[in-house]
Amino acid sequence: MKRTLLSLMVFGCFHAYAAGPQAGIDTASIDHKVRAQDDFFRHTQGKWLSGVEIPADRSNWGSFNVAQEKVEEQVRTIIEQAERDKARKAGSDAQKIGDYYASFMDEKRRNALGLTPLKAERARIAALSDKQGIAALAAHMNRIDSEAPLDIGVGQDNKDSTRYIVYISQSGLGLPNRDYFLSDSDARLSGIRAQYQQHVEKMLALAGHAQAAEEAAQIVALETDIARAHWTAVERRDPVKAYNKLTLAQVKALMPNFDWDAYLKGVGVAGKTDTLIVRQPSYLAGLDKLIAATPLPVWKAYFEFHLLSAYAPYLSQAFVDESFAFRGTVLSGAKENRALPKRAIAEVNRALGEVVGKAYVKQYFPPERKQQVADMVQNFIAAFREGIETLDWMSKETKAEAQIKLSKINVKVGYPDKWRDYSHLAVKRDDLVGNVLRSREFSHEYSISKLGKPVDRSVWSMTPQTVNAYYSPTLNEVVFPAARLQYPLYDPDAEPAVNYGAVGISIGHEISHAFDDKGSQYDGDGNLRNWWTREDGEKFAARGKMLVAQYNGYSPVPGYFVNGELTLGENIADNAGLVMATRAYKIYTKGQPGPVIDGYTAEQRLFMGMAQARRGKARDAAAIAQVKSDPHSPSEFRVNGSVKNHPGFYDAFDVKEGDKMYLPPEQRVIFW
Repeated sequence: MKRTLLSLMVFGCFHAYAAGPQAGIDTASIDHKVRAQDDFFRHTQGKWLSGVEIPADRSNWGSFNVAQEKVEEQVRTIIEQAERDKARKAGSDAQKIGDYYASFMDEKRRNALGLTPLKAERARIAALSDKQGIAALAAHMNRIDSEAPLDIGVGQDNKDSTRYIVYISQSGLGLPNRDYFLSDSDARLSGIRAQYQQHVEKMLALAGHAQAAEEAAQIVALETDIARAHWTAVERRDPVKAYNKLTLAQVKALMPNFDWDAYLKGVGVAGKTDTLIVRQPSYLAGLDKLIAATPLPVWKAYFEFHLLSAYAPYLSQAFVDESFAFRGTVLSGAKENRALPKRAIAEVNRALGEVVGKAYVKQYFPPERKQQVADMVQNFIAAFREGIETLDWMSKETKAEAQIKLSKINVKVGYPDKWRDYSHLAVKRDDLVGNVLRSREFSHEYSISKLGKPVDRSVWSMTPQTVNAYYSPTLNEVVFPAARLQYPLYDPDAEPAVNYGAVGISIGHEISHAFDDKGSQYDGDGNLRNWWTREDGEKFAARGKMLVAQYNGYSPVPGYFVNGELTLGENIADNAGLVMATRAYKIYTKGQPGPVIDGYTAEQRLFMGMAQARRGKARDAAAIAQVKSDPHSPSEFRVNGSVKNHPGFYDAFDVKEGDKMYLPPEQRVIFW
């Protein structure tokens, strides 16, 4: 009940923001004690920040969470209607949705079954008799989405976007990234690592392991060695360095202690390709040595633990509770697990994403909204076209290439034109773990089945009910799912300046990814190709270094700083996206001044709309995890960091030297 009341309180706060007939700015959340010129993030929402509590089942809270809560309630209506539908036919969408949900909600059955649903999977691990069998076992774990020391995927070839190819990547860690294992001087991370070992021990003990403590120590030691071989998060962002196309013979030579024939057969790509792209070759070489040096019983315990970890949320209560105690509380700071229906909805969304999505857009996404946002996107394309031409630091040759790429960007809004076929996925009302296993293998097979086929440009990488958006460099497309285009992130009743800030920052942000430090290495056809003159490339890199230095100074938790290199692409997109939002709004108004509403000019409302759409607060554990592994900066710095570099912000709020938000002109970074 306490959580429900808290959610209503937060919804109420946001509802005040849209209740007015005009602006869409949440004026009740503005903290007038904090000057916009000193801390724009806290000025625009200081009262909200001080008044709202992060719900006990959350590690963070903000505009995106509010939107997601609304979506969950809408999806819950769809799912529960399907579950109650007595006329549903076997194999129908309603049967799959309703029975999957019912299987998750049946806690009594889950508790009675205990570990029985994983009997066959555990037996597979127990049967591992020599290290030669590790490859086939790792392949199976990839199929069922259980952690293994390497991972496989199928995607477009970064240098030939017309064909699909197999990618091999580093994997194998039970903590967010390598820093959690290797930062010995960081007392907080060292403490988490110790708690992780305790968690591993508890999970193994629940599964009946007599030597759980000893095995836990061995598993953490093995993962620490795996972490030493991992590339850093910054290194992994380099698409050129990560593009290593090797023949199968070359891969075998790189990792001779691994049975690649058995692995490729196990994942389902044997005979379908003669080349692979290895993202981190040195990692494979290091893993090969680890396989040789690590005793077989340790590997068996490692696979057993990660199987338990991957499926704990679907097992009996003891496993559910232990999984949440570590992953929810220790790693993220949440105080209590999400309610059972919410966890069930999340799982149905994961397993049957476009089945649910088809029903979602039919009931909750007005057709006219798709056109409204599509029209906005075209204004942003025009803004970018104009921006490229007016750049004073880029040559005509590079501008011409940039314009070609911009002209080829594909825009997707709302939902797919062609829905994915789930007819071959079997769902049973009394078999939750079986449903999860089958759905994960179904997703794996869907990915692998792309090999040898023409690239399908109609596919979506997010479901319509996902509160997010993305840019794909190999498809050169921007995608805005239906759920991202709703209150409080987009309000069709708000006046345009606010929407050009609130949803416009997302539109501008995603288009800008085509021209960030990573996206700018791909051309308009989605191929990794350097289309920059040497001089222009150096100028762009110099701006990037300036932005890295700015964000390196931001700290969400004392002693923990944003990694400017890791977040560079997102920071460029935030900064350039905001420039595009202000320019696109002027295109929309045809250069005419917008009205003053609630005492704020149109320009001020646009910046405020952006800031309030980016509002959010996080628990310390979640903030630390974010700066260690997430390419996005925390909300505060996504707002303050971008407006500090925007000349229009200085004009809109009369920011002057001496104000805390002031940066000297020569230190402001403008890319586009």
